[in-house]
Amino acid sequence: MRFLPAILLAWATCSGSGSAQVVAPLWTGPAPLSHGTTPKDIPTLTVFLPEKARAPASAIIICPGGGYAYLSIDTEGLNEARWFQHRGVAAFVLKYRLPVDGYRHPVPLLDVQRAIRLVRSRAADWNIDPAKTGVMGFSAGGHLASTVDTHFDAGNAAATDPVDRLSCRPAFAVLVYPVISMRDGFTHGGSRLNLLGPNPDTALVENLSNETQVTPQTPPTLLVFADDDKTVPPENSRLMYAALQKAGVSSALQEYPHGGHGFGFGPRQWNAPPGWLDRAYDWLKGQGLMP
Repeated sequence: MRFLPAILLAWATCSGSGSAQVVAPLWTGPAPLSHGTTPKDIPTLTVFLPEKARAPASAIIICPGGGYAYLSIDTEGLNEARWFQHRGVAAFVLKYRLPVDGYRHPVPLLDVQRAIRLVRSRAADWNIDPAKTGVMGFSAGGHLASTVDTHFDAGNAAATDPVDRLSCRPAFAVLVYPVISMRDGFTHGGSRLNLLGPNPDTALVENLSNETQVTPQTPPTLLVFADDDKTVPPENSRLMYAALQKAGVSSALQEYPHGGHGFGFGPRQWNAPPGWLDRAYDWLKGQGLMP
């Protein structure tokens, strides 16, 4: 099986006012549980570093949505990354492996956990603050972000790969119109079917209904959604917020009357609630997590 070079640098200029400096694979060889070496088998981070950051920057890893069937990479990834980049924040868009390509749970979770570890391992190279490295996720990507928000570890001190010795606990999570629950009556059926298959084990459904997995150790978490979302029930966000509040976790609801589902961010997103990303940034800044 072909191995990728230790550091693969695929330089690319992205459209818009910001640009990515590098696309980096999450692993130097085949990713765990990989089926091959085609692009769909190689999870990556597209890196947007601020141009003139003096102090180590905050960092945010963005998980696009798409029902665990595809990745809405522009309006739920690249656009937000450029926005953060211009505010002095290092942003990373995660291309995680998808169940439709044969990668059901736990593969997407392994990818986002590795992304957090990898960013922290490159802190000196990328001039970022490991203690201010968090996640943002949209829709099914919001489920993935909420999963690492509640399913993290301190790293394996005995690992041969030094990246795996680092914690994958995010410093914060921003969950935008997220799928949170896998339970009937609350979940998004397509996301659950893709991630878990047609007849998932009851214990697995419970374990990945992330509103049931919140503890006092869950990181500060912001939830953003619109009341008129007809795709993912807004109750997902409300259940998560109630669990966070019960556990004493710093958290907030950013609730809008209109916007529907998938409003994302960008000049063509006519239905996006005005200023929602500014408000999210302000909340993170108030938590001491943004410049």
